Amino acid sequence: MRGPPAASASAPTAAGALGSLPPLRVDGRLGRLRRPMAAAGVDAAVISEPANVRWLTGFTGSNGTVVLLGTGEALLVTDGRYAEQAPAQLAEAGCSDEVEVVVARKATDAVAGRLDGVSRLGLEDSVAWAEQIRWSEAVEAGNSGTRNTETVPLTEAVEGLRAVKDPAELARMQAAARIADGALAAVEPMLRPGVTEAEIQQALDDAIRAAGASGPAYDTIVASGPNSALPHARPTGRELQAGDLVVVDAGAEVDGYRSDMTRSFVLGDPGERAAAMLEVVGRSQSAGVAAVRPGVEASEIDGACRSVIDEAGMGEAFVHGSGHGVGLDVHELPRVVSGSTAVLEPGNVLTVEPGVYFPGVGGARVEDLLVVTGDGCRPLTLHPKAPVVPLGR
Repeated sequence: MRGPPAASASAPTAAGALGSLPPLRVDGRLGRLRRPMAAAGVDAAVISEPANVRWLTGFTGSNGTVVLLGTGEALLVTDGRYAEQAPAQLAEAGCSDEVEVVVARKATDAVAGRLDGVSRLGLEDSVAWAEQIRWSEAVEAGNSGTRNTETVPLTEAVEGLRAVKDPAELARMQAAARIADGALAAVEPMLRPGVTEAEIQQALDDAIRAAGASGPAYDTIVASGPNSALPHARPTGRELQAGDLVVVDAGAEVDGYRSDMTRSFVLGDPGERAAAMLEVVGRSQSAGVAAVRPGVEASEIDGACRSVIDEAGMGEAFVHGSGHGVGLDVHELPRVVSGSTAVLEPGNVLTVEPGVYFPGVGGARVEDLLVVTGDGCRPLTLHPKAPVVPLGR
């Protein structure tokens, strides 16, 4: 096996890609959560999903629970490992005056004495059954067992707020996208026969970190030949071969925020079938991007992508939705799928990523990360869509 060739371009430097990022401020976000709480009819809310805790308070520790009380109080409960980190991060994020840090081993024990008068407690959907029982018991203890209590789902309350990014969030996502663009440009010369999927993945991940990102936004995908028919393939030791379809899905993470991009390639002569797949997916993705603008339901974007592939007779090979929101998580709101009633608004960041997959043959997917603007959208991922890789270069 030939060793991987040296890249002909360099990934962007940390300074060049990151530049001077504006500070992330979260003050006021807790107040915005009061509206979905009122809509759900809850007296208090418990937020424990790490990305939601981070978005509300700026706290990045592994153990944090935000409790919003009907009195207007807000608590961040964490353990002794973060006794210094939590107040410092809240101050940096601008919400130290809004949130009291409580250090305790269990949030339920720490908060029980403050739940007097709570009859409906909102919990996130991800809360385990055992944890739900503990919170019910904590509310009852706070009311001395004299009040009937109820825990109710606070479904996607924070996630819905997170779907609209502010300028500081967009700056981090743009920086992440630039890093991923540069990393793929640097590593693309490795797309040649004899180089393995795993070698290309490692080179991409290394280039992403070298450019100043904290790391890849997710497990980087490099899938060649028949492996490319697996939408979420894991890179293997398979060597690329002439004629292969190759799907590369890579993103970077900057200060917690992520990018997401996919490009599909063919090594040398694509042949009739691969050429048709690449052409149809390219047109489908262009149609989806053209549909992205404020006021449009996300399902319309999925429909625009899907109609092109259906008309080409490849509809059964399009086995996933056409996109998703991105931010602190690589998959968040809005969901770009059929039946989605989410209406796009400026500040939404989403992917458009149609693909087709034929078992035993290969697959193709093209994905861009877009921010919705006042009159349309703007791409954050800019790597060229030139699928044919000449051999012998």
